[in-house]
Amino acid sequence: MSGLQVLGQSLEYAWFGNNRSAPTLVLLHEGLGSVAMWGEFPRLLSEATGLAVFAYSRRGYGGSDALAEDFGVDYMHREAIEVLPAVLDAAGIEQAILIGHSDGASIALIYAGSVSDPRVLGLVLEAPHVFVEDISISGIEAARTGYQEGRLRSALERYHGANTDRAFWSWNRIWLNPLFRSWNIERLLPGVAVPTQVIQGNDDEYGTRAQVAAIEMQCSGPVESVLLPQCGHSPHRAQPAAVLDAVSRFVRATLGVNSERPHSRV
Repeated sequence: MSGLQVLGQSLEYAWFGNNRSAPTLVLLHEGLGSVAMWGEFPRLLSEATGLAVFAYSRRGYGGSDALAEDFGVDYMHREAIEVLPAVLDAAGIEQAILIGHSDGASIALIYAGSVSDPRVLGLVLEAPHVFVEDISISGIEAARTGYQEGRLRSALERYHGANTDRAFWSWNRIWLNPLFRSWNIERLLPGVAVPTQVIQGNDDEYGTRAQVAAIEMQCSGPVESVLLPQCGHSPHRAQPAAVLDAVSRFVRATLGVNSERPHSRV
């Protein structure tokens, strides 16, 4: 399959489900993710919701074109403002709920908080980052050690092939760059007016519930938080049934009920 042509680059993508007449669930992967790294989740999500699911690998990941340069501090802003709307255009997506994991969740927040795009009906944010915490740095330092020792590199190479080293080090080095410590997108949260669901594992090794609280308090639209016990940074892998249930319920409410809902916690 040829890649999706976006801003002069070829991006790996996949569709799951055949319901192209209804809103699409658009998956935005984590900092080291790709289409394939979502595993069975896109298919199961399409079956659970009855909606089509669209996933793509950002440049430098999976089977997409290689990165042209290493990440800067603004790499998530550039992905949100420049690339994401072009992806929606190229894929012909007219209505979407953005479902982001980790970096992908932050990209979804940046886009919804910066751009008034009527195509975006809601957000599902899995383990989002809105600022940098000590635990984030510790987790990324641990990932660097795992990569240098070879076990993480071997695991990632199955998904990223020739992109593996550049993808890992671009992500790892910018997060550990002292300049990145001041990265913060809280000022954009009041611009997020669409219904939003946050899914956070209580044992997330990259972030705390302070991320969730910031989103709850500062987004202008309704926010629902789903806090999962005994769960780390990847809830859709660790507790797929709970995540599928929560996301399906949120999608039904967002598409079928007036969005003026109160904040709630689960």
